[in-house]
Amino acid sequence: MADMTLEQEILEVVRKMTPGQQRKLLEQARTIRPQGTPGKLAVQYAREIGFEKQDLAEMAEAIEEWCER
Repeated sequence: MADMTLEQEILEVVRKMTPGQQRKLLEQARTIRPQGTPGKLAVQYAREIGFEKQDLAEMAEAIEEWCER
């Protein structure tokens, strides 16, 4: 197994599982995968792009309002 990539090793293990075990693993994997860019990080990226301060303020406000829902 030393020459296998991480993906290959995961696939080898998954292929040995029952369909029920594979389903449980998939459900678990879906809970730990990244879910997009956090709002504050998106604003930081926007600053790096060079948006106007007023535009950044409006974006930050919209993100905060959306997150409060």
